Amino acid sequence: MALKFGAHVSTAETDYGTVLLDERAGDYWELNPTGSLVVDTLMRGGDEAAAVAALTEEFDIDLAQAKQDVEALVKHLRASGLAE
Repeated sequence: MALKFGAHVSTAETDYGTVLLDERAGDYWELNPTGSLVVDTLMRGGDEAAAVAALTEEFDIDLAQAKQDVEALVKHLRASGLAE
């Protein structure tokens, strides 16, 4: 399933990954390069399987760990109210 941030979330690319700002609460999160790749894949319309594939292609990570990491990140982004 593709990911969409709420209208209250701003993103910025940095040398170290992606920063997410929740403008409602003033909270921010910094995603490392793996988290950035997952979010970028999902924001471009890819599903979780595509994000897992992107992780295993780009980084030295096995399939099971990549799947667990993608699921955890997506769950956290949705639970925090950043993503739909």
